[in-house]
Amino acid sequence: MYPFKTKTIHRLGGLLLALAVLPPAGAGQFGVSPIRIDLDRGARSGAITVTNDEQADPLRVQLRLFEWTQGAGGKDEYREAEDLVYFPRLMTLEKGEQKLVRVGLRTPALEREKTYRLFIEELPAPPTPGGARVAIAVRFGVPIFLKPAKEEVSGEIEKLDMAKGVLRVGVRNSGNVHFTIKSVTAASGDAFSKEAPGWYLLAGAAREHAIELPAEACARLKRIDVTVKADKLELKGTLDVNASMCGP
Repeated sequence: MYPFKTKTIHRLGGLLLALAVLPPAGAGQFGVSPIRIDLDRGARSGAITVTNDEQADPLRVQLRLFEWTQGAGGKDEYREAEDLVYFPRLMTLEKGEQKLVRVGLRTPALEREKTYRLFIEELPAPPTPGGARVAIAVRFGVPIFLKPAKEEVSGEIEKLDMAKGVLRVGVRNSGNVHFTIKSVTAASGDAFSKEAPGWYLLAGAAREHAIELPAEACARLKRIDVTVKADKLELKGTLDVNASMCGP
């Protein structure tokens, strides 16, 4: 699994120059690996390595666990949780130092996958004498998936329509585990093809993807073929097009 790295920028300013924009006083970088964890009956615990790659000053981070769900429109929602065991919750790393964060189950898997994010957040350094230090907030959430005893991967295109030249594709995850939508593609032979990016779609959630068609292309189309490509499945749909769908 590829590691995650992020840069932070600190700016120094005197009390009388609080509104001035000054050059960066320093930049640091921390790494996180792996960038996701899967837990089940066979793998009841996991570990994350956090690395202070470049920052000369000690890197201070805190860790907080949130249950991750998706509400209306597939919007990500978070609620602080204690469902998993994880430690440490605070750590300090010197330059080049690596430390492990351990994560484990409290309860066995349920019928539907449960999803979490463990947020690793850099804490700002104390103010320097005679000046203020402002840090850009840097936070990375490691996805954690608690798999059910039996996985059922299922999805459907539950909405496919177009108005004012905008194609709307509604995708629902009807299974009990998440899948990751890689792309949503609308095409009509060699005449037109356009792609929209995807994202995680959690079990039971639905999200609508919008693809805007160029007016000149839309007016010539008779049908649009839609393909939703995900890591665990592929969905297809077809929409018959008429001129009224393309106009204002």
